[in-house]
Amino acid sequence: MGGMTTKRSQIVLWRKDRAELEAIVADGNTRQKIVKRVRIVLLTADGLGVMAIMREAKASKTSVWRWQERFAEAGVAGLLRDRSKKPGKAPIADDIKRKVIEMAVKERPANATHWSVRMLGEAVGVSHTSVQRILREHGLKPHLTRTFKVSTDPDFSAKVKDIVGLYMNPPEKAIVLSVDEKSQIQALDRTQPGLPIKKGRAGTMTHDYKRNGTTTLFAALDVATGEVIGECLPRHRAKEFIGFLKKIDRIVAKHLDLHLVVDNYKTHKTKEVQAWLARHPRFKLHFTPTSCSWLNLVERLFAEITRQRIRRSTFTSVAELEAAITDWIDARNIDPKPFSWTAKASNIITKHRRAKKTLAAVSEGGK
Repeated sequence: MGGMTTKRSQIVLWRKDRAELEAIVADGNTRQKIVKRVRIVLLTADGLGVMAIMREAKASKTSVWRWQERFAEAGVAGLLRDRSKKPGKAPIADDIKRKVIEMAVKERPANATHWSVRMLGEAVGVSHTSVQRILREHGLKPHLTRTFKVSTDPDFSAKVKDIVGLYMNPPEKAIVLSVDEKSQIQALDRTQPGLPIKKGRAGTMTHDYKRNGTTTLFAALDVATGEVIGECLPRHRAKEFIGFLKKIDRIVAKHLDLHLVVDNYKTHKTKEVQAWLARHPRFKLHFTPTSCSWLNLVERLFAEITRQRIRRSTFTSVAELEAAITDWIDARNIDPKPFSWTAKASNIITKHRRAKKTLAAVSEGGK
């Protein structure tokens, strides 16, 4: 360059070049990486050594050398652009992408239930990382499956509208309770103490355990407030369900109607339960569609207590397990937070119809 001379750590600037570089630094809109490059050149021109420049510009030694040399090669313009990179690998051809997608969606490998990225890459003739990129671009995850069941309840739409209506527009002078039983909760004790968490290692639990009995949690979640009425009982028959209804009756103010969202478990529909409900007309049961326990908000509560209090605990007896459950409910009721239902009934019904149509097409195609 005609405007300067350089060795690795020596630069002499013309007045014009210095003015241009100082203006770049002073401009608040200049990207910081450009500012760092320019400062390296200015500090070099001021006679600072490499170590001093590293401290002032907060740059590595190789960065200082790189931008000194770039300025020597291309002047001010060289600082304002990144060095062009060598061409990368050629993009994957569209027909290869289509083949990967079609095989992932429509075919299965021999002697396996699903594709891994390496198996699929070997079958198509591309690397497994290429397969990963293609699948990621199209949101496909052939290594994962999720459980589902489409409800066949003939009254699905009516029941969904009824229950979602209770959640989103509850009746006046009434309480909506989401009610269910979490049965067969096991009091499990591990065969050895777990190791504590530390840097680089998660806490541990033994894979085997000792069973110390089971209990059933009956729970009624107040949809509006998030408060919980709970009780642990050894069994979950109609007798226990009626006993829990009596507890709800005692706790909730008598002037309020009670709308209970329950599932289709036969215990909720026995003659004894129907007779008790007939004598207590303020209780009104609303049944979820078949195979739709997800529509019952108390299931969300059960997931929370399992995650927070049960799954990673050890219990030497059923009494200890029941005490832990009771303590968790009592603590939650001190500052209860309701679960917010946001899904509209119309959207659920539309998805259900689409799922039934898809399921019918798959079933027909398999014949």
